[in-house]
Amino acid sequence: MEPILTEQQIALWHSLIAAARHIVITCHRGPDGDAIGSATALSSWLQRHYPEADIHIIAPNIFPDFLKWIPEAEDILIYDKHEDEVNPIIEAADLVIMCDHGELKRMATLGDAIRPLLPSGGAPEGRTRCIMIDHHLDPEPGIADLVISHPDLSSTCEVLMRVMMETSPLSHREKLVGGAGLLTQSEATSLYTGMMTDTGAFTYASNRPEIFELISILLQYGIDKDKIYRNVFFTYSHNRMKLMGYMLYVKLDVWKKAHTSVMTFTNAERRRFGILNGDTEGLVNLPLQILGMKLSVFLREDTEHPCIRVSLRSVDDFPCNEMAAEFFGGGGHKNAAGGEVWGTMDDALALVKKAVQKYMPLLKEGDNK
Repeated sequence: MEPILTEQQIALWHSLIAAARHIVITCHRGPDGDAIGSATALSSWLQRHYPEADIHIIAPNIFPDFLKWIPEAEDILIYDKHEDEVNPIIEAADLVIMCDHGELKRMATLGDAIRPLLPSGGAPEGRTRCIMIDHHLDPEPGIADLVISHPDLSSTCEVLMRVMMETSPLSHREKLVGGAGLLTQSEATSLYTGMMTDTGAFTYASNRPEIFELISILLQYGIDKDKIYRNVFFTYSHNRMKLMGYMLYVKLDVWKKAHTSVMTFTNAERRRFGILNGDTEGLVNLPLQILGMKLSVFLREDTEHPCIRVSLRSVDDFPCNEMAAEFFGGGGHKNAAGGEVWGTMDDALALVKKAVQKYMPLLKEGDNK
């Protein structure tokens, strides 16, 4: 594997972390497996290598129940509705490490609390330093002292594992054969979880041989990849199963000529089915099993704000991230992206129709073959 860090980046990594005494690790709003996996793996790894540092993970809001088994997840602080308790920890931070997001706005109000601490937000130079570890396009300029962002890699957990390997004093051979000092079993579990979830269990963004080289290393730490899969995908409530049937039979709208499917989900339906946090995860992927389907759109009413959350999934070369950025103020990866519409469900559906019409040439590409 070719290195992803320069010598200057490695030196800056070591100097920023060695100088820190109060470290805050953050992730994006609506944390997924890659966000929680990278944050927990990094927290544990830093605690082992820099025991004198006080380290906290802070998530902007609650994360799905099916991720709460991840090692150290129980120690994650939730910012939303706990601002008075968490703000003193943020204010004391001399290093913020952003995991799985390249923009402060992706942390919502947590980002608003952190921005004034950074030089780019008006704080005196050197007040709070910042490291970004991410794999999304177009990181926000100027907010981090060290930007480690690789959109070509599968996940932030893959980026982080590569960083751990390249900054470790272990020999090259020790790193490749599971050197005891590189990772613990818990850290390897967190990293695998992020890599698995951000590739749809390795069904997209996972054709590079390096991914499976890294997995072979993680397996040497005794992770149970089959159990990790079950913990993530086989732990839904019985109401989730009923909801899945309802969504496919009643709510699935297939636009055949556009090779697109759309499903909507309201808070009234959430209450009707007794849906738990995380029970809607993965529903957007189901329509892609339909022959010829290229794009799946899932629209759900937010439980906290007057907006519609937009999830996009695609196959092959259709650019979900471009559509998300252009129409829904979001972003993501080529085959998995998201955004939001501040308005009603009708507003969101109208915007989806506009977006699909704009991208119709790409969606119909190959129809005459």
